[in-house]
Amino acid sequence: MVVLPLSLSIAWALAAPSPADPDVTRPDTADGRRTVLPRVDVAADARSAAVEAARQRLDETAGAAGLVDAERYREQRAATLADALGYAAGVFVQPRFGSEESRLSVRGSGLQRTFHLRGIELLQDGVNLNQADGGGDFQALEPLAARYVEVWRGANALSYGAATLGGAINFVSPTGRDASPLDLRIEGGSFGYRRGQAALAGADERHDYYASVSAFAQDGFRDHSRQETYRFFGNYGLALNGGETRFYLARVDTNSELPGNLTWAELQNDPRRAAPANLSGDQQRNFDLTRLSNRTQLELGNGDELEFSAFYAAKNLTHPIFQVLLQDSRDYGGNLRWRRDGDWNGHRSTLTAGFTAIAGTLQDRRFVNVGGRPGAVTNGFDDRATRLSAFAEAQYLLSARTALVVGLQAARNRREAQDTVITAGRDESYARTYAGASPKLGLRSELGEGLTVFGNLSRSYEPPSFGELAGGPQLTLVDAQKATSGEVGLRLARDGLTVDAALYRAELRDELLALSDADGNPRGTVNAARTRHQGLEFAAAWRITEAAEWRVAYLWNDFRFDNDAVYGDNRLAGIAPQLLRTELRWSIGDVYLAPNLEWAPQRSYVDHANTLAADAYAIAGLRVGGVLQQRWHWFVDARNLGDRRYAATTGVIADALGRDSRQFLPGDGRSVFAGLEWRN
Repeated sequence: MVVLPLSLSIAWALAAPSPADPDVTRPDTADGRRTVLPRVDVAADARSAAVEAARQRLDETAGAAGLVDAERYREQRAATLADALGYAAGVFVQPRFGSEESRLSVRGSGLQRTFHLRGIELLQDGVNLNQADGGGDFQALEPLAARYVEVWRGANALSYGAATLGGAINFVSPTGRDASPLDLRIEGGSFGYRRGQAALAGADERHDYYASVSAFAQDGFRDHSRQETYRFFGNYGLALNGGETRFYLARVDTNSELPGNLTWAELQNDPRRAAPANLSGDQQRNFDLTRLSNRTQLELGNGDELEFSAFYAAKNLTHPIFQVLLQDSRDYGGNLRWRRDGDWNGHRSTLTAGFTAIAGTLQDRRFVNVGGRPGAVTNGFDDRATRLSAFAEAQYLLSARTALVVGLQAARNRREAQDTVITAGRDESYARTYAGASPKLGLRSELGEGLTVFGNLSRSYEPPSFGELAGGPQLTLVDAQKATSGEVGLRLARDGLTVDAALYRAELRDELLALSDADGNPRGTVNAARTRHQGLEFAAAWRITEAAEWRVAYLWNDFRFDNDAVYGDNRLAGIAPQLLRTELRWSIGDVYLAPNLEWAPQRSYVDHANTLAADAYAIAGLRVGGVLQQRWHWFVDARNLGDRRYAATTGVIADALGRDSRQFLPGDGRSVFAGLEWRN
């Protein structure tokens, strides 16, 4: 691997001299007496200002949206998306085998997709990270290289041009104006886990830069679960007259062994073992990714702002699973967004409109898996995906405290595949075009100091990715998934208490699920006729005293078929009906102690027939940490103190017929991690 030393060279080349000392000594009087001035942490003030400005923008949303400050998850092991987003309202996220590969869902998005990502738009600084067909990779993210994370649930991501059921998650990068000049961090712990990051930043009147290099490796709790990932994330900003342009460069080189699923009996007997087929096939997922993007923002005057962005991404994947997949993809696209703040009929109004164009190509080659190496050719496709969408959203203040929001997105998507290896005399080439419109109507009202209530109605539209069309042994040319959703909720920030809560209900048509027919024969990925997703999203933090703080995140998920001919009103499989995470933190001087709990109080079904389920579980943890001399931050993070054997997440199948099967992914056993961070 050459990316780490190369990235370090780039970062050091960009670095500017940093201040020699946090305290400044200067002459104070004519007789030469000197005064030592206390250190002023300008970067910390800038970080806080950036987060507060983002919170204010979120508060103007007539719907469910939240923000995660990266400073919170930097106080613990930061290895998975669950570490970063576990306390975000409405986000179901679980590591699949203690790794960066996660199960991520909002409001039941991508329910059938137990690997990678579907149904949520991932963004970096407002620029699309997903591939052109809607799929995505978690390893393309580095939570430690984010300043904060915005979570726009459901239709509330419309201003980013996202119309999927799950909405959008936007990772906002630090810049040279709000990051520490030098940040060094190391982590280590159980299962051979080690992680390191070095970040540099600097700025002058017109220019600024930020560069982060990180390395991660683990042997893993389970057999055949070694991982190794190297990342470089950097950005360079140039101030313009009335605006800014910023360039981003990302490089990811990652290798992961895949331990596979276990039966429930195997999980209870030996959760460390790997599935036999994963061992014999040496199953892995390895890829390298290079991504270049630009985002330019201009203030045009009279309340008008214009933003445009463009990106190019190249990924090369080697993926031995049931076959060996060799895939090369290229994705590119751009966004144009215009915003006007002004008055209409004497009332303040905001109008946002935009256009997105994304295209991508995928060269997909498949081979017999011979101990993890490619054997004879089995199939091949040259794929192409395109996405065109236009949106507009208007927010009109009916009074000083109440706003009406109206929005609409129209989208057209195309999937094309050219079969390059004809097998069994069958040409599996196809071309499909999908189109949909997603309207939104919402209301937001400020009822008092720090209290906002909201409600909205919307429609979502989600075409299938290549994984749904041709990800299995045969083609499944399905229709786009659609939903009509309603939500009500509130945001509260008052007297040390913050609350983010929403109740929602979505009536889905043509949900993408893997089902069986009335005789029990598997049909592959198909469109379910009618399904229903409803639930409660709740997150809160309460500063009880100066020394004590309590935080909690709770999810209630009620996802069901709606009078289905085969499954009746059964629960949809794959996501726990309830999940609670909570933590109570005490601070004593510069040291804190934080016991925590993760609790899934109900069984979680593996199959849509509701014949096989993972048991309920509760796991306890404890964090201890603190600050030394303002610059040093340390933590010890102990997890699963009771060494509970449980399923962190599961596969999703149509009908297990009541028999135990390999569909369970064990959570990590008892573990301890420690970290140390130094900031200049």
